Amino acid sequence: MPPNSAQSSGALIWRNVLSLDSERHVIGGTPEELRRAIARGADLRIYSEFYHDEHIDTDSANHELVQESMDMRGTYLIDDRWAAGVLTLRQPVELPDRFGPRPSLSLFLYNEDGQQAIARPMLDGPPIVGPGGASPPANHSRMPKYHELDRWDDSTNAPSSNFIYAFERLRYFVREDWREVLHHRSDGEVVSGSIDDLAEAFRSGAEFKVGVRNLCADLAAEDGPALPHEVFIQLGSCYYYTRQKLFIAGAHPVPRVRPAVPLRYGPRGWDYTWLLLRTDGQVASMIYDPYTLTPRRAFGRHELRWLCR
Repeated sequence: MPPNSAQSSGALIWRNVLSLDSERHVIGGTPEELRRAIARGADLRIYSEFYHDEHIDTDSANHELVQESMDMRGTYLIDDRWAAGVLTLRQPVELPDRFGPRPSLSLFLYNEDGQQAIARPMLDGPPIVGPGGASPPANHSRMPKYHELDRWDDSTNAPSSNFIYAFERLRYFVREDWREVLHHRSDGEVVSGSIDDLAEAFRSGAEFKVGVRNLCADLAAEDGPALPHEVFIQLGSCYYYTRQKLFIAGAHPVPRVRPAVPLRYGPRGWDYTWLLLRTDGQVASMIYDPYTLTPRRAFGRHELRWLCR
C-alpha cells in the first residue's frame, strides 16, 4: 500500500501516515505527519507483519506470514515532538486459538520509531508481593528478532519490559474525523469553541474524545519535572447539566506512563486509570496501582480539549 493512501470501509477512512521497515527505517510518510494527526485527536491503529514460527511458536514448522492490526486506544503527544500509542484493554493471546496462560492486561506500547514495550498487571489471584527493580534479561535466543532493552519487576504483580521486535514492517494508520468543539484551561477559561457547541453535538448523538494536558505529571522522575504532554482517550458515559452548562464525562480506562522520549515502562512509572472529567477543568481519577491492584482516588485540574464525531 502506498504511503498516505486511505482505506475506506463505509464511512471509515484510515490513512497510512508512517511506515517503517524491519530495521525501523522510514520507508513512507513521516513521523511529523503522525504527530500532527495525534495532536488533532486522531485514532491510531498500528499494522505489523511477522512469521508464525519466528514470533508466535518457535517450535512450529509453520513459516506463515501473519499480519496484525492493533487499536491503540490511548495516544500520547510528548513535548510536541514525539508520538506513541498504547493498548488499553487487551488480554494476552496464544495464536491461533486461545488466551495466554495467565489472565492479565497486555498493555503494549509502541513509539513512533518502532520501539515497543509491554506491561502486564496480573489478574489471576492475590497480587504477588516481591522486590521490584531491574530484573535479569530473559532468554530470547530462540527469537533472534526480539531485542530486549531492559526488564523490570519480574517478582511483582506488574512486570514490564522495553524491547524492539524487528517486524517485517510497521504501518501507522490514523483516522482523522474528530472535530474539536471546546478547548479550555484548567480553570475552565475557554480558549476556543464553546460549551454550547459541545452540548449541541451531545444532543445530536455524537461520541466524544478528550485530550488531557499533563495527565501523568505526578509520575515524573525525581531528577526533574515531567515533560509537557497530552494524553487522548475516548469517553463513555456523558452527562450535561443544562442550567449550569456543565458537561461531565467518564473516560475509557487508560495506562498512564511517565512522560519520556521515547515512552517507556519502568518501575513505579506507570499505572491504570479511569477519569471523570468536567468542562470547568476538574478531573477526578480512580487510579489502580498495578503492583497491588489497590485503587486510590485523586482530584486535580487539567487543560482539556473536547472532540466529537
